[in-house]
Amino acid sequence: MSYQETLSYLFGLQKIGIKFGLSNITHLLELLGNPHIALKTVHIAGTNGKGSTSVTVASIIQEAGYRVGLYTSPHLINFNERIKINDAEIDDERVVQLTEKLRSKIQDSRFSEELSKITFFEFTTAMALLYFAEEGVDIAVMETGMGGRLDATNVIKPLVSVITNVSIEHREFLGDTLEAIAYEKGGIIKDKIPIVTGVEQPSALQVIENICKEKEAPLYILGTDFSFHKKGTDIFSYKGIKESFNDLRLNLSGSHQFYNTSLALAAIELVRDKGLIVSRDAIYSALQKVSWPGRLETVSKDPWIILDGAHNPAGAEVLARAIANDLKFDKLFLIMGIMADKEIAAIISPLAPLAHEVILSRPRYERASSAEGLLPVAMKYNSNSVAFEDLREAIGYARSKARNSDLIVISGSLFTVGEARAIILN
Repeated sequence: MSYQETLSYLFGLQKIGIKFGLSNITHLLELLGNPHIALKTVHIAGTNGKGSTSVTVASIIQEAGYRVGLYTSPHLINFNERIKINDAEIDDERVVQLTEKLRSKIQDSRFSEELSKITFFEFTTAMALLYFAEEGVDIAVMETGMGGRLDATNVIKPLVSVITNVSIEHREFLGDTLEAIAYEKGGIIKDKIPIVTGVEQPSALQVIENICKEKEAPLYILGTDFSFHKKGTDIFSYKGIKESFNDLRLNLSGSHQFYNTSLALAAIELVRDKGLIVSRDAIYSALQKVSWPGRLETVSKDPWIILDGAHNPAGAEVLARAIANDLKFDKLFLIMGIMADKEIAAIISPLAPLAHEVILSRPRYERASSAEGLLPVAMKYNSNSVAFEDLREAIGYARSKARNSDLIVISGSLFTVGEARAIILN
C-alpha cells in the first residue's frame, strides 16, 4: 500500500466507532509478541490538560538525555503527529510498514474474526507500542484516548500514572456524574504504582482515593502533597513532593499551564525515584522549550491570531479565563467550529460574551455542526454573531475586521484548530 492508501485504511476504521474494552488490544499485542511488557511508560488521563502534561513530561525526560516515545491524540493536521520519538514524528514509510504488519498478523490469526472489528484507536495504540519497542525507546509517555479503565492504552503497567482532572464529558460512554467519570479515569491506577492527580472536586477525589487504597497505590494530590505559586505570566515556583524549584519559566501560554506543568513535575519526581536521572538543569531548560501546538498557540502576529482546541465546557472555561486574565488586546474576534455531538451551549457561553464579534464556522469533518446551526446558540450570548460555512472564508473575514491591537481566537474543536492551522501556516 502507498501512504495515502494506508491512511484511507486507518481512517476507514473510524466507521466502527468507539468501543470500550481491552480484549481487542490485548489479542493484537499478543500477536505482536506483547511489545508493551518490556516498555517503561508514564500513563496520563484526564478530562483536560492531559496532552499538555504528556508533552511536558516527555520534554523533560528528553532534555535529560533519554530517548522518549510520545503517543497523543487527536492529531491537528497529520496522522503522524500522534506517534513521536524525541519530537520527531513517525515517518510515512514506517506508518505503511507497521500497518501492513498489523493487518497481516490479524488476518493470519485465530483472532481474525474478532479483530475484524478493531477500532481506529485500538489499532493505532498497538502501532505506537510496537514502534516504541522496535525503536528501543528508554521510556514512552502514553496519553489515554477517552476515560481510562477500558481505554486501549490501559494495557501498560507504568512507572507512574497521572489523572489531571475530572469534568463532565462523553456522558454516553463515561457516565453522567463526576463520580462515574472519576471511576473510569481511575481505572488506570495499578497495584502499588504511584498516582499523581489534580482532581479537586471532593466527590471525585474520594473515588480516586478509594481506588488507591484498594490498589495500595501511593497518591500525590496537587495542593496537598505538592503545589505551585504563580510569579508572572510565564514564571512560577514549584514546591514538590521532595524537591522545590524557584523561578521556573514556562514556554506554554496560559495560567492553567502552571497547573498542568506542576502535575508533570510531580510525575518526574516519582520517575526519578524509579531510576531515571533527571537533573534540575534539564527541568529548567525543558520548560523553556516545550511546545504543544493548538493550545493557546500564537500563529500570527499581524493580526494577532491564537489557536486553542477547547472542545468541552471545562476547556472553554479555562480558555475564557486565559483571555480575560492573561491576554491584552482591544477587541476580540472569536471564530468557533464545534462538533454536533458536543455540549454546544456550554462551550459557547463562557467565550461569546468576551468577543466584539462571534464568527461561527465549520471544519471539514462529518461530525461538525453547521455554522448556521451554531448561530442561534451564539446569538443568545452575543447578538453580534455571523456564520460562514467555509473556515477559510471565516478566517479571511476576521482578518479583514481586526486591527493590529485586536485579537482573533479560533477554537471550539481540535478539528477546527487543525484545519485553521493548516490554512494560516500554509
